[in-house]
Amino acid sequence: MFSAIALMLAQAAPATEPPPIPSIEDARVQIAELDSRLFWAAFEGCEPDELGGILAEDFRMLHDLGGLAVPSRDAFLASIAQQCADREPDGANPGYKNRRLLVPGSRTVTPLGEWGVLERAHHTFHEWRGGDKGWEQVGGARYIHVWQWIAEEGRFRLAESLSIDHGAAEPYPPAKRD
Repeated sequence: MFSAIALMLAQAAPATEPPPIPSIEDARVQIAELDSRLFWAAFEGCEPDELGGILAEDFRMLHDLGGLAVPSRDAFLASIAQQCADREPDGANPGYKNRRLLVPGSRTVTPLGEWGVLERAHHTFHEWRGGDKGWEQVGGARYIHVWQWIAEEGRFRLAESLSIDHGAAEPYPPAKRD
């Protein structure tokens, strides 16, 4: 009798629908926050464990200088973990620090139907030189990120990263003109 009552209750309980993809305005806010977490963890923060929840299971990264630079989520996580280990005092590159900065005003986020969104932006790269030199800008690039809406999780995950147009970047902040 107990199992019959449990079965009736289970059938009567309304099924919860996964949340729909957010409005583009809300998606832009979420993507900005995810972008910040992603690049902090991969660069300056050196927190590879933070990346697992951001990347899709089938994540890959394409790079203008290296083609298919990262074929999988696991390869990316391992690469970042190794880079962070190399920064340790007994690592291959002890004390190394780098930073990625988003170029203000460069981000656009465009809907991809109900599937996800496309993020496009420019960023600059910096390395710590120490002492009076501080942070030195060493280059820049554009990136395009394909963010998939995972309705069951109620969040976006990064499915694909295209990192392009690497090279010298205009200094930021820009030099003052006379």
